[in-house]
Amino acid sequence: MAFHNNHLHFSISLLGLLLSFLLILLPATATATAGIRLGIIRKPSSDVPIFREAPAFRNGDSCKRDEKIHVAMTLDSNYLRGTMAAVLSILQHSTCPENVEFHFLWARFDSEVFSCIKTTFPYLNFKVYRFDSGRVRGKISKSIRQALDQPLNYARIYLAEILPVEVKRVIYLDSDLVVVDDVAELWGVDLGDKVLAAPEYCHANFTKYFTDQFWSDRKLSETFSTRQPCYFNTGVMVVDIKKWRSGKFTQKMEDWMAVQKQRRIYHLGSLPPFLLVLAGDIRAVDHRWNQHGLGGDNLEGKCRSLHPGPISLLHWSGKGKPWLRLDSRRPCTVDHLWAPYDLYRPSTHALEE
Repeated sequence: MAFHNNHLHFSISLLGLLLSFLLILLPATATATAGIRLGIIRKPSSDVPIFREAPAFRNGDSCKRDEKIHVAMTLDSNYLRGTMAAVLSILQHSTCPENVEFHFLWARFDSEVFSCIKTTFPYLNFKVYRFDSGRVRGKISKSIRQALDQPLNYARIYLAEILPVEVKRVIYLDSDLVVVDDVAELWGVDLGDKVLAAPEYCHANFTKYFTDQFWSDRKLSETFSTRQPCYFNTGVMVVDIKKWRSGKFTQKMEDWMAVQKQRRIYHLGSLPPFLLVLAGDIRAVDHRWNQHGLGGDNLEGKCRSLHPGPISLLHWSGKGKPWLRLDSRRPCTVDHLWAPYDLYRPSTHALEE
């Protein structure tokens, strides 16, 4: 009797192994014969979240496939959830989503992040470029918020050096925003003779973006003597890459970063070099293309309300990020506008599927 039980146990174990083997083979067979694409269950990572697959977005009948729209964004595992939401929002509201080509910049190759993009957006047209952090590491000065000190935050200054020469114009977008209008309208802005276009905020107190040491030094402050400088947010920009290269704007900004290392003339990371070189000399875009500041200020990140008027882009610049506030169950009202674009799938749900 004991032998019979052992034999039965062995048979069940063997049967279990055979079933497991068949289950391993089944997805490949089903995919090949029925054309069914099955979701891949990845092992949860402490750094890289898991996302559900986004639907495929197709061009409208009026679209011309050769009319590309280039969008550049940075890739950071800490902001990946925001990046995924931003990409989804762009595709969802585009008349010609297949014409949008994404250019992602990261500080180091991360196979899990790359896999995330491929599995979440199987049809996405994108390229990935490495940004050499060493290029700016010795040029960065400590700012009022640690996130602003990350080398990747400065990658936007080097777009003209990183992107291929065939890219003549690019929209640069931060990862903490969603687009709720057709991005083609922003792409089509008339730059004229300007190198950059962005919403301008001339009512803002421009002096606060620089220290008293800067304003008290006439040699430094007279950089604005021939301009009427206005604040603009560098999280949403249309950049003429060809003009940027010919005008050596990267070098001009690096020169101011060198002054900052010696004199401490500002506190806000990569923003001030843009203002020093370009404020008062950009093409103004309608404010609806950057409803910024929804993340609150840089110190506390308190809730803020929407500004009145039409909205094409919502931007959670500031300390508070919508995915963190939603997860903490203490969201601001505006965070619920971001939530519909959130593709994040908690690891427990991913394993169940």
